[in-house]
Amino acid sequence: MGIVRQTYAIDAQGKILGKLAVEVALLLRGKEKIDYQSHLDNGCFVVVKNVNKMKFTGKKMEQKVYKHHTNFLGHLKISKMKDVYEKNPEKVFERAVYHMLPKNKLRPLMMKRLSFG
Repeated sequence: MGIVRQTYAIDAQGKILGKLAVEVALLLRGKEKIDYQSHLDNGCFVVVKNVNKMKFTGKKMEQKVYKHHTNFLGHLKISKMKDVYEKNPEKVFERAVYHMLPKNKLRPLMMKRLSFG
């Protein structure tokens, strides 16, 4: 008997980014299951819809910045959440969930089960 994976469809319309990301991260990790073990990847598939209609609290759109360094001198790439959200709202949500998952070899496998509809 293998791992039984369910598929959850979540509507993001009107929900707050952080609270929804926590909910999705727990489902991807499999913590709602009775047979949860931290060293196993037994989470579920999650499909998130209406990501472009999420709510943001506070001044996150203007103040939150994403940083990425290319490892070359002077190549620190800084972009505001507002700019990233306008181009691709799924990227903002994906990044929030990504940083809520454990930092080990299982994280990329869990992220593969997150999709947008």
